Order: sequence, then structure tokens, then C-alpha cells
Amino acid sequence: MFRSALSRSYRAASMVGRQRLFHASPAAGAKLNVEGLASQVDLKGTNVLVRVDLNVPLAKDDITVTDDTRLRSIVPTASYLLEKGANVLLCSHFGRPKGEIIETGKNGRLTPVVKPLEDLLGKPVKKMDDCMGPDVEAAASALGEGEVMLLENTRFYKGETKNDPELAAGLGKLADYYVNDAFGTAHRAHSSTAGVTEHMKLNAAGYLMEKELKFLVGAVEEPNRPMMAIVGGAKVSTKVPVIESLLDKCDSILVGGAMIFTFYKALGYDIGKSMVEEDLVDVADSLMKKAEEKGVKLLLPT
Repeated sequence: MFRSALSRSYRAASMVGRQRLFHASPAAGAKLNVEGLASQVDLKGTNVLVRVDLNVPLAKDDITVTDDTRLRSIVPTASYLLEKGANVLLCSHFGRPKGEIIETGKNGRLTPVVKPLEDLLGKPVKKMDDCMGPDVEAAASALGEGEVMLLENTRFYKGETKNDPELAAGLGKLADYYVNDAFGTAHRAHSSTAGVTEHMKLNAAGYLMEKELKFLVGAVEEPNRPMMAIVGGAKVSTKVPVIESLLDKCDSILVGGAMIFTFYKALGYDIGKSMVEEDLVDVADSLMKKAEEKGVKLLLPT
């Protein structure tokens, strides 16, 4: 059910005549959940790579986590795997370092989340300074049973956002099984969300992923009317297929985040130096026209 619902949501991607790739990762559409994984294989002593979203806000000291919501959200999946005796290798990007190694700050190392994760999981978290390579492979191989390892910011590698096969293979050497529990990044064809799945024996969805998909299926397949969807984010490019699908489901769609400036430019507004995806201005214009044709209110902040 999850796979069919997601495939419908992303089907519109093929209708966009652009060079962009709109993608739903294999794990995002996986029928297998984390409990199903545990029922098929004995996880005791095995390494499970868990893709999570550790993008938490930091205080001005670049160390203190000011909101641990995203950290708490990964606890159910990690705890379940640990109870089964698996070693949990947490994998995440942090900000947009664009292939550079940045020591601190919102685009830097994942060091600030180590202590909060230890408190939440009740276990030591072994923090690595890389997310692949001989040293990481050796450390992963040395894990015993029910241990937690945190890999370094995947976007320190520029190829992460390009689904680089070398990075995907490097991540794949660290574990036998893969669990995606990062719903917010599952639509991206990145090395840690897509390419890595080709190197795993089995791929599954975590509890957070499953929860979000169940909500999405219920909201989209059997909506209460009138229905409004709120779509936000920095990029139109990652939201086109979702908006296309929602046009057939919603009475109104509220668009927010930096992506609004691409729509503003399509309307002919002066956006100054605001972020805009120039190659998607025509697509934004097309979406607004389709919304009007379908009688759907596509709302922008004023």
C-alpha cells in the first residue's frame, strides 16, 4: 500500500520536461518495515545502517542543540533494533556543507548531537570522523552487539547529493541491512538514500517513515473536505511531483519557504537576491495555471 501511494504521488515527475531527476528512494517505497526485517533475519550482532535526519538547530555557541525533536523521533526505530541485538549505524547529512569539511556550525560535524543521542538511547555513541573508508570499515567490523555508531556528515562528500556510486558503495560496506527513517529526505536520489540500497541484503522503512506514510496515505486517499495542503521548503525541484499530485486531491495548497520566490518570479515580481531556481520558473508558472484550471487555490504569502 505504501509503495503504490508513493508511486502515485511521484508519477507526475515523468510529466515534467526538465533535466531534473524527481525521485522516490527504494527504501521510501519499501513494503518491508523494521519489524518485518527482524522477522526475516536474526539481527543479533549484525550491522544495520539507519538513515536518519539529524538536522537540529544549534545555539549561537554552535554546540548546544536547542530543539531535540528530530533526535527523539529516531529513538523508536533505533531502540527496537538495539533490543534485537543489532548494531545501529546512524547516517545523516547536516546542513549544506557542499562537499567541504566544516568543523562547527549548522553545516559542520555531527558532534553536537552525540551527547543528546546518548541520553535518549541510554547507550554510548561512537562518533566517527568520516562516513566511509578503511578506518570506518574497521570500526564497524569491530562492533559487537547492540552498539551505536554515528557516521560523519554525509554531505562532506560532494557526491552525496549526486548519488555518487563510490560513496554509496562505501556506505554499503558498513552494514548488511538498511533502514530509512528519514522521511524528509527520502524523496532525494542521494547516495545515502538511494544508491546505498543496492548494496544491502534487505532494505526497510523505520517507524517514523511508516508513521508518516500512513498519515500521507490516509490524508491523500480519503481526505476530509475541504482539504488544504501546506507545502514548504527551499526548492521547487523536490516538490513538483508532490504538488502535481495534490492538485487532484486538495481544495487549496499553501506554498511556503524559500521556494515561493520561484513562484514570485514566474508572476513577474521583483525578488531581489532571494533564492530562485531559474530553470523551474516555467514549471512554477505551469503549476499555477494547472491549479487555476482545476479550481484549486494555490496560495502564496503576501
